[in-house]
Amino acid sequence: MFGLGLPELVVILIIALLVFGPKRLPEMGKSLGETIKNFKKHSADDSTENKS
Repeated sequence: MFGLGLPELVVILIIALLVFGPKRLPEMGKSLGETIKNFKKHSADDSTENKS
């Protein structure tokens, strides 16, 4: 995944925890997950429309 290993992901998560705090991280994770889900959904919709 993007050439990142486990140590790099851990460092990124620790920095995010320090910057945003423990209360904001779940909200941000949920928002990111919804964004990715919507992006995949719309990408799939676009690819099926182009085939027709």
